[in-house]
Amino acid sequence: MSTTKTQPAQGELPEETGAFAWLRALGPRGRRAFGGAFGGYALDSYDFFTLPLSMVAIAAYFSLDSGQTGLLTTVTLVVSAIGGALAGILADRIGRVRALMITVITYALFTVLCGFAPNYETLLVFRALQGLGFGGEWAVGAILVAEYATAKHRGRTLGAIQSAWAAGWALAVIVYTLVFQFLDADTAWRVMFWTGALPALLVVYVRRNVTDAPEAAERRRTSRDRGSFSAIFRKDLARTTVFAVLLSTGVQGGYYTLATWVPTYLKSERGLTVVGTGGYLAFLISGAFIGYLTGGYLTDVLGRKKNIALFAVLSAGCILAYTNIPSGADGLLLVLGFPLGFCMSAIFSGFGSFLAELYPTAVRGTGQGFTYNTGRAVGAFFPTLVGYLAGSWGVGGALVFGAVGYGLAVLALLGLPETRGRELV
Repeated sequence: MSTTKTQPAQGELPEETGAFAWLRALGPRGRRAFGGAFGGYALDSYDFFTLPLSMVAIAAYFSLDSGQTGLLTTVTLVVSAIGGALAGILADRIGRVRALMITVITYALFTVLCGFAPNYETLLVFRALQGLGFGGEWAVGAILVAEYATAKHRGRTLGAIQSAWAAGWALAVIVYTLVFQFLDADTAWRVMFWTGALPALLVVYVRRNVTDAPEAAERRRTSRDRGSFSAIFRKDLARTTVFAVLLSTGVQGGYYTLATWVPTYLKSERGLTVVGTGGYLAFLISGAFIGYLTGGYLTDVLGRKKNIALFAVLSAGCILAYTNIPSGADGLLLVLGFPLGFCMSAIFSGFGSFLAELYPTAVRGTGQGFTYNTGRAVGAFFPTLVGYLAGSWGVGGALVFGAVGYGLAVLALLGLPETRGRELV
């Protein structure tokens, strides 16, 4: 396999050492692509978290039970599988950059419309449609950057892209804290959704400054299999596709269980205020940001599979510890938020490079979009199950179910090859 590389200006060679060697190795066009993908994923995260952070207010406004509130997240993630698969096919057929702009516009539009929903049913529909863009953005942005990155630095580069999720999450928590402090809850949750218009500004930057990696674009244009859904299930790729879906299902089932229900857990069972919840989430999110960067480094050092296996085990252990802290020990809850965020995020750092390396250029978007987002859709039933179990087990007890997902991820690794150092073709 041969890596798609961006050539530096004549007479210049990217330095290969130092903490930011991965960024220098991208070259000017690659760094612009990195900025567009990073911004897109950060704002994708921001728009996603407008719902979990507002869930208590929404449930009160529409008189919802825990199962109905969990369904709002589940439908977003289920429809994201469709959006991810479609965006992946588009990325292979019309190019990475054009597909990226389409996904960003889609998730921004329907996030804003959620704020105008007059009833639960309308909100459910708008949230589902938001999932179309939400599902596609990460896969398209990750592929765009992966095709500029060198094999040596690909894990760190894509880990840095992944850290954008924590940045968007942090921004959402800050806005949530301010909005819910100064507005009544019935208005505040709508305002949160309206701020989801921010990603539209990113489209202007991407349109003016970002282009597909030239060698990958040429290879894609000359391939007969370009954007072929059936190609990822042909004999040489079918096994990879099945096990990549299982891996994605396990990791995202565990992650979205926590992302959806931890804010509710902190309020309903720990009795924290809006400001208190924001403080606890600050530890969780800071751990997540550092976890993404650390995981990106380790996925290059240890390999893709070892990095995922390591943090799957640690994430499951953190869930068990986090949800079994004795009542009143809120200081310990605060401290454990950091390793919980660190472990459940570091596991994602290898996904962008791992999935990109599993598929050839002509179907890379299709393969990565389908496997990542089908896993997301199946894993989406974890938050709904937690919602229904919360009635009898309590939210804290039901959250333990997320550990099951990480066990599934470890098993899925047995069917996938190690790809560290693999060149892209």
